Amino acid sequence: MAKAKTGRARQPIRKKSGGGGFVAVLLLLTILAGAGALIWQEGERFLFGAGPVAREGDATLVFIPRGSGAGAIARQLSEAGVIRSAPLFRLAARALRADYRFKAGEYRIASGESAKSIMDRLARGDVVTWSITIPEGLPSVLIVEKLLADPILTGEIAKVPDEGSLLPDTYAFARGEARTAILDRMREAHADFIEPLWEKRARDLPLKSMEEALILASIVEKETGLAKERPLVASVFVNRLRKGMRLESDPTIIYGISGGRPLGRGIRRSELDARTPYNTYQIDGLPPSPIANPGREAIVAVLNPPASDYLFFVADGTGGHAFAATYEEHEKNVAKWRAIERGE
Repeated sequence: MAKAKTGRARQPIRKKSGGGGFVAVLLLLTILAGAGALIWQEGERFLFGAGPVAREGDATLVFIPRGSGAGAIARQLSEAGVIRSAPLFRLAARALRADYRFKAGEYRIASGESAKSIMDRLARGDVVTWSITIPEGLPSVLIVEKLLADPILTGEIAKVPDEGSLLPDTYAFARGEARTAILDRMREAHADFIEPLWEKRARDLPLKSMEEALILASIVEKETGLAKERPLVASVFVNRLRKGMRLESDPTIIYGISGGRPLGRGIRRSELDARTPYNTYQIDGLPPSPIANPGREAIVAVLNPPASDYLFFVADGTGGHAFAATYEEHEKNVAKWRAIERGE
């Protein structure tokens, strides 16, 4: 009788089939690679491609307030219509580590400017600058009014600066800069200009201090609008001070009446005869303060005036003045001017 064999039954042999999973993985990787390539292309297009066209003109002004974060900046740029996507801009800025370098200010974004160019502009602080021109001979009260009237500047001015302490010039500034900051720059420019000149002044001047030089320069500034005449006008007043003669300057009387504002009329006889601190027909020497903020040429003319014998000058009818060394000659020049006034 046959004996049954003991032990485990043999299992049928099965072939391993991993080919389908491998294909699936390859397919997934291919899809991801394609998606990654697409995302990269889209990101590259967003960063370096042309941005939106300006809504008006060829550029758009965008003001970034101080303290704005990258998200707020991105939203503001998107609302202004200069980028296509605020989230993409923020992500790209973070990836490029540019967001922490963005600076506040007003920016002029060109039509079609790329997002990367805008990021670079914000990181450089390439802000729009404005300017204000302060003419020579303007009194401080009118300089303050001019600054207060400028809508680009901000802040109040608590105190009118001392007369003669500001240097007239054209000053550039960014939107939102404080008006007091402009005044500070004008004071610094004034000190930087006059202090070296004071050290190099003519040594025989009848002026005891830099303040006296500024007083006389302000009078010279108000007496003539012609740059070429300022040295001669300065020589007249310096000569008169040396001889102890009164300056007899109409602009000083006007300043004493109006505080620097235009008088809008002629000087009255009673004002000419009134003994006030600024009436140089009635007082000896200089008035107590400058009567305006003189420009560079007037200051230079006073600190180094040309040698001359002139003691008088009067308008000549051409916008300039006729100068004279003697009173007799001056009287003739005055007569000519009176005839011109009468239309003769």
